[in-house]
Amino acid sequence: MTPRHQRTLGRRKLLFALGGAAVALPAAAAIAPHALADPSGEGGSGTKAAASLPLTFVNDSGSFDNASVHLYVVGNADGRQVRLTPDGRLAPIDLADNGEDGFTDYAISLSGNETTLSLPYMSGRIYVALGEKLKFKAVADGSGAAALQYPAGWVSSDPNYGVLHDCAEFTYNSAGFFCNTTMVDMFSVPLSIRLTGADDQTTGTVAPGGRAAAFAAVKGTEGFDRLVVDDTRIIAPGHGLDAGLFAEDYFAPYIDEVWSTYTGRDLKVTTNAGTFTGRVRGDRFTFDGPAQVAFDKPSTRDVLFCDGALAAPNDGTTGPVAAILGAGFNRSTLLSHPEQPTADPAEFYLTELTNHYSKAMHAATEDGRAYGFAFDDVADFASYIQDTAPTALRLTLTPFE
Repeated sequence: MTPRHQRTLGRRKLLFALGGAAVALPAAAAIAPHALADPSGEGGSGTKAAASLPLTFVNDSGSFDNASVHLYVVGNADGRQVRLTPDGRLAPIDLADNGEDGFTDYAISLSGNETTLSLPYMSGRIYVALGEKLKFKAVADGSGAAALQYPAGWVSSDPNYGVLHDCAEFTYNSAGFFCNTTMVDMFSVPLSIRLTGADDQTTGTVAPGGRAAAFAAVKGTEGFDRLVVDDTRIIAPGHGLDAGLFAEDYFAPYIDEVWSTYTGRDLKVTTNAGTFTGRVRGDRFTFDGPAQVAFDKPSTRDVLFCDGALAAPNDGTTGPVAAILGAGFNRSTLLSHPEQPTADPAEFYLTELTNHYSKAMHAATEDGRAYGFAFDDVADFASYIQDTAPTALRLTLTPFE
């Protein structure tokens, strides 16, 4: 499968499409899939996807009975925010949906250990809440249209902070089905996705004992330990910055060393557009090649969020180079490998100063793939799968071990 940072599909279009319409309290809650395919349905090839896909949810947790599991399918379709009903209809978000407690109840109950829904074309998230239901609030966005406040489990003041929940992200359109499990914001609930169609693919499966091992690994790493919230979730370090749980200058020594090192030597970055050769000139990392692109010195926040100085526009030049740099910082491979991207996972996270959160996420999964940070798709290490002729999707709540 072609690495997604090299695909023609827009990796940030869905984030804009959903996040731009969502209204948040706090702002961080206006979240959406981090890196999925173009929701427009353009640019696809081959057989078109059917307009309705069977989505089967499987409760294999071993810890929660079916009555304790609540599903939500929310997102965008035809330029408006929608939610999936149990009978497979897309219903628009409506301010009148808020109940007496001020929140909607869009939960879909399980009919058994396996529950099948009909999923129409849309982009969004499949949330799983265990025990308590999630509190989605319908609000008016800046243009007066109804929108949802999404859960922000990493924000202690969020009404869903105490709810055990997680999600998978997807885009479904005439070009096919594109989906991933995500740990970019946090890790809480072990989920596995299986997509069948032209191929039969599974990703995101947490290995036996993997959840407990991830919690223990992050808890046992100095500087990352405060990101663990009891046995409920692990907050990603980027969000830990805003909560005062993670050092704002954590990556500064590594960033400084990268800047110093590549003042006197070249860094080569290869993308679909060709090879870019870069050096630090006047405190900017400037690359020549198919085009000239340059980057200001990033901060720890920029590295963890893969944004700011490392923002990746969907332009085929600056964007792919930014993504590879961001991955190199998080995986701590930029100093050891002057030719990027690094494709051998045995070379990732070897330094003491690295993204130990993402390291733990990858170690927890059976296939070694995870979305530990937004550019984790570089060299195809994200828990992402796609199919241009999908026939079924299976989302499994796997054992809590």
